[in-house]
Amino acid sequence: MAERSTAAVDVADNSGDEPLAAQAAQATSDGVDTQNGRAADGPMPDKDGERTPAAPAAAPELHSGHKLARRYRLEECVTRVDGFSSWRAMDEKLRRAVGVHLMPADHPRARSVLAAARSSALLGDPRFVQVLDAVEENDLVYVVHEWLPDATELTALLAAGPLEPHEAYQLVSQISQAMAAAHREGLAHLRLTPSAILRTSTGQYRIRGLAVNAALRGITSDTPQRADTEAIGALLYAALTQRWPYENDAYGLTGLPKGVGLIAPDQVRAGVHRGLGELAMRALANDGATASRQEPACTTPEELAKAVAAMPRIRPPEPAFTAPPEYQHTTYQQGSYGRPTPPGVSTAQNLSVAPPPPPLQSRTGRALKWGVAALLIAALGLGSWQLADTLLDRGNQKGNNGNNHTTPGADDTGAKPEPGKPLRIEHASEFTPYGEATKPKDIPKAVDGKLGTAWVTPQYLGYANFGNLDERKDGSGIIVDLGKAQDVSGIDIELNVAGQMLEVRAAAPDASSPTSLSDFTQTITKLESSQKKLESTLEAPVRTRYVLIHITELPADGAGGYRGGINEIKVLGPQA
Repeated sequence: MAERSTAAVDVADNSGDEPLAAQAAQATSDGVDTQNGRAADGPMPDKDGERTPAAPAAAPELHSGHKLARRYRLEECVTRVDGFSSWRAMDEKLRRAVGVHLMPADHPRARSVLAAARSSALLGDPRFVQVLDAVEENDLVYVVHEWLPDATELTALLAAGPLEPHEAYQLVSQISQAMAAAHREGLAHLRLTPSAILRTSTGQYRIRGLAVNAALRGITSDTPQRADTEAIGALLYAALTQRWPYENDAYGLTGLPKGVGLIAPDQVRAGVHRGLGELAMRALANDGATASRQEPACTTPEELAKAVAAMPRIRPPEPAFTAPPEYQHTTYQQGSYGRPTPPGVSTAQNLSVAPPPPPLQSRTGRALKWGVAALLIAALGLGSWQLADTLLDRGNQKGNNGNNHTTPGADDTGAKPEPGKPLRIEHASEFTPYGEATKPKDIPKAVDGKLGTAWVTPQYLGYANFGNLDERKDGSGIIVDLGKAQDVSGIDIELNVAGQMLEVRAAAPDASSPTSLSDFTQTITKLESSQKKLESTLEAPVRTRYVLIHITELPADGAGGYRGGINEIKVLGPQA
């Protein structure tokens, strides 16, 4: 990627004074912030921004089915405006959906868009939708980015109503922390609209279009940190009130009444969380403090993130449990199925049933009860005597034999074999049949006898299954070389995280330098999701020189991706 450029930083938008009709028209066409086949938004009001007008340049006339770099197949055009177009496409190499922005190479903003995309890609923060490629080729400039089909735009969430306090707290906390990290690296967004915020199915918020969306529109700003902070405040205000904090309507939200200025969220909607409402005002009112607490304004995402962290933690709402319905007596009556109900008679009839007589109350019944009780007492006594006799006989046998071993064939068939001794591992290598090793220097950490060191996979974004990647379609893992063919009776593996889908296999005794999955024909453990510690002892040893710890799927790492790894591997041989 290229060196980070200031062209990717100085971006903002000041088109908030356009008439509502123009905004509505652009809201259906201005679709750089698009996903799931819909145009994202119109212009975002911003006092500090400046939009650079684009020279007349026709968007490239491409069509569905066209391929870029013999890899990205265009499928659906979601935007064509201002000399560029945006598409949903398919990465045929990795078999996944991606988004693509396209413009002519002679477009006046082409250079700044490439610089912005490459700068954003260098950040590599999983809280942002990642730029995957930025290329100038065949008189075209195109930027490829992630496509998250299971994520929901904040625009759609707000259309359903205001967010509850805990969700609004998560929104402002995650967005402010992410933008603070971006500004520390010299990157600004300046198009932080509701359509630029995506909520994933796991509850994480991700930001798309960092630097790129503003560069596509030629937007600049002298105070990018202040502009982004005010935009985050507007998002929080909208999340609390379902109103846009300016006079103009935008993003499907109604603006504030004209002529009254910026009013506190709790004056717009009853029941707004007071702390979050004041936080939104501190981010929006950059020229002073809120009237209620006289706290200083937040003018940078870093200050806003610190203010959020200083708030008392807002707990998630308690789950609502519905009471089970009351038991309903059945209306079925024996012998009445299929018969018509006489007129005037309720279906559920209260039939009087005579109570049964008390059991065994006669003289014969009492004699029978005493007889049964006597038989039970006799049976218990006989069983106790036989058990005591058996135990005494066994004690005598042990005393006569002079040892504590059980007799041959007595209760020894279910005994599990004992784990063996660790075998010496001569060498370890990464299992990569279709590509190069990702971290070859870390492989020895998995066999150095130290639990504090580990071989850890890279972070994979978007997929838990290696099979979605051509170079990892048979998974990953570690191959250990015992130096010579030996009997293996078990394994003892410490993983760095639970939830990895893995199996352990062994190569044939005469195998030489096996590399593919088909070379490991002997099964030591079956493929299943493992805990952090994996132990297995075989009933019958297998003879092999090479053992493969084969990982096929990775667990989520809590940062928007998937990652796994191995702390230590022990291959066990039979007891001497």
